[in-house]
Amino acid sequence: MKILMINVLYPPHRVGGAEKSVSLLAEGLARAGDEVAVATLDDIVQPTRSVEGGVTVHRLPMDNIYWPYDVDADRSRLQRLRWHWNNRWNRQAAARIGALIEAERPDVVHCHVLTGFSVAVWQEVKRRGIPLVQTLRDYAVICTRSALFKNGVTCERRCAECVLLTSPGKQASAMVDQLVSISHFVTAAHQKEGYFAGVPARRIFNIVPLSPRERPARAGDAPLVFGFIGRVEAEKGIEVVLAACERIKDRDWQLKIAGLGVSAYVEDLKRRHPDPRIEWLGYTDSHSFYASVDVLLLSSVWPEPLSRTLIEAMAHGLSVICAQSGGVPEIADLPRKSISYPATDDAALASAMMTAIAERGDWRKGGL
Repeated sequence: MKILMINVLYPPHRVGGAEKSVSLLAEGLARAGDEVAVATLDDIVQPTRSVEGGVTVHRLPMDNIYWPYDVDADRSRLQRLRWHWNNRWNRQAAARIGALIEAERPDVVHCHVLTGFSVAVWQEVKRRGIPLVQTLRDYAVICTRSALFKNGVTCERRCAECVLLTSPGKQASAMVDQLVSISHFVTAAHQKEGYFAGVPARRIFNIVPLSPRERPARAGDAPLVFGFIGRVEAEKGIEVVLAACERIKDRDWQLKIAGLGVSAYVEDLKRRHPDPRIEWLGYTDSHSFYASVDVLLLSSVWPEPLSRTLIEAMAHGLSVICAQSGGVPEIADLPRKSISYPATDDAALASAMMTAIAERGDWRKGGL
């Protein structure tokens, strides 16, 4: 079977888990004998084509006014509004996909995160009578921030801006033949707004290779090592984690923070939380990170669709402490040792961490 997959980013670009999940799926399908091509965006002027891991990768220019993945770029509100207006129904980006479909002649098109392409690509697929699968990995179809999260709180109702800027997708979503989501929570959030009405839907968790590294043995009385990995930003709950650490009376713990964020923000966090037990690792290989910690802290305060970080942690046999956010509760109780807490409650998180410290031998064993 010939499959064309579409996702805004593809390795080596890494912003979140979607691009990793898409690349693992693409390479897995290629190993299984399918002919797989991926269309993705890059900060380039002319399209490029390469073969990576058995997958044909088409990197296309972003047909918009700027590249949005420069974390330190300061864009004005007007610039951001113009970008999202262009992304409402991006005919130029869709035309590139239409031409690529003509060249590749796929049997099925599998869309993932369409930020930058826009949902206009659905029309290009169905115009050619090709089966269309849409996997939801975030909320970009119904939210310009892709997060249903604004000003530090989850959006109970969509703002007028999002309703306007995503409105073409509501009617167009009926073009999709099969909807896939990484959690029931994400499917329900879209269907609640009238998107994908009547489209068959199913949940499929993120793909994670089961190749964990052995964690080094640690003495029974050694400090328990907590780990945070991901974007260092308020939405990921890093401030809740740091506030919880200040509440912990026991001194036998460490915290490793792996990931990048806006430089000024990260430096301010370091200044305000100088505890020597907190280690700021920056970008870190995930396998090495999981091997170096005992308990994963999944602390997102935004409605996380379903964290691949949690699945990776379970694959590495870690115990977990999880915020009750979005789709996370759907799998949060799978590890043998786990605690969930209200996402913004740093006191509850501190209590959970103290429980793990008090029972460190059992929590360090982890397992499912």
